[in-house]
Amino acid sequence: MAQIQFLATSPEKLKQEITADVKVILDEFLKHFKPVQPAEYLTRKQVSDLFNVDISTVHNWCKNGKLKPLGLGSRVYFLRSDIEASLVPLNH
Repeated sequence: MAQIQFLATSPEKLKQEITADVKVILDEFLKHFKPVQPAEYLTRKQVSDLFNVDISTVHNWCKNGKLKPLGLGSRVYFLRSDIEASLVPLNH
């Protein structure tokens, strides 16, 4: 095992140098780090509650292609991000 000797550097100075380098690396990492949010799935009931409409309205939105339902067995789910993307701005 090789040994490294720091003759002209005090322990405090070495600590400062290492800390500065680690900070630069972490800052660069954090610039590009984008945490991934887990997908949030909503049931038909949750969607109807969200928009204060009847479940039949949610069904009609699916038939008209306004919402994209996802299925697992006999269950129907909607991605919250898909629901938010389906909203369109109104021009007044």
